[in-house]
Amino acid sequence: MQIFDWFSTEGKTISYRPWGDGHINRTFLFTTDRGRKYILQRINDTVFRDVNALMENIVNVTGFLRKKGLDSRHVLTLVPVRDDSWFLKWEETDTDFVPGYYRVYEYISGGLCLSRPDTCEDFRQSAVAFGQFQRDLADFDAALLHETIPRFHETRDRYAKFHAALDADRAGRAAEAAPEIGFLLSHEQEAALMMEMKDLGELPERVTHNDTKLNNVILDAVTRTPLCVIDLDTVMPGLAGYDFGDAIRFGASTGPEDGKDLSEISLDMEMYRTFAEGFLSVCGESLTPKEIETLPLGAKTITIEQAVRFLTDYLEGDIYYHTDRPGQNLDRTRTQIKLAADMEKNWEGMMREVR
Repeated sequence: MQIFDWFSTEGKTISYRPWGDGHINRTFLFTTDRGRKYILQRINDTVFRDVNALMENIVNVTGFLRKKGLDSRHVLTLVPVRDDSWFLKWEETDTDFVPGYYRVYEYISGGLCLSRPDTCEDFRQSAVAFGQFQRDLADFDAALLHETIPRFHETRDRYAKFHAALDADRAGRAAEAAPEIGFLLSHEQEAALMMEMKDLGELPERVTHNDTKLNNVILDAVTRTPLCVIDLDTVMPGLAGYDFGDAIRFGASTGPEDGKDLSEISLDMEMYRTFAEGFLSVCGESLTPKEIETLPLGAKTITIEQAVRFLTDYLEGDIYYHTDRPGQNLDRTRTQIKLAADMEKNWEGMMREVR
């Protein structure tokens, strides 16, 4: 019995092939003899150790959105296993599919998924998509969600791990990274501000996506307007400013994340303005004034946090992030620091655009 046959799909599978360029889960597109297409994914249970909790989050969030009237082109639709569970534990060893946990989604036809925007309007439409996601889930109780990656955006915890790596210096690299270490240590208190505000009740905990890159939005291939937000594995309680900030960190930077030429790295204020306008145009009324005020801080905080994560891994000997060359994690650290420094130069403009 093929792995596909365990799921409640329409028809028999006639072909399948690898799909997409994701780095966490293995993904396949398969087609049946009834012309239906589906997405099969092997869930990375090294990253997501509690598969039951992860799938419970996805079932609850997608079910909530469907009750609000979103159809199968505008919200991910899981296909159940024939025993009515939402994922399959596959244990066969003599097939193309290694043992592990698998799930199936309905394929969203007529869609387009971009790694980088072709135009500012593409970036704006991704902002609209994430804004709609935030707005539609504003009345979902975030406390009902599991943390699929514990303390994922707890910046204070990221700094604690950074201090431990710095003290151990197991790879003997701290001296080479002295300027970067100094920058991050000087920003430690500021990077903790949003979590402190949450603890004080000044910022509400919401349902957040936590990976708000352009390639996690499917656009209509004809109209280039949003169809669906995908990759819901990191949906969990968080701060709206962090979702805004991660999108800016990745999408409004003028250079590659691991670039060696720092002169290429800056904040593209036009892209920042475009995303802020698109995001707030649909979810602004769902956010508190304090949340809106701190959106620029969210962008800066997430950028600094990512620099901390890259540098921690560099100090520990590159054990978490995949690297293709020596010093790549240090280069990644430097691009994030350069981007954060450029945000500081443009701070008044960032605040003004949000206002």
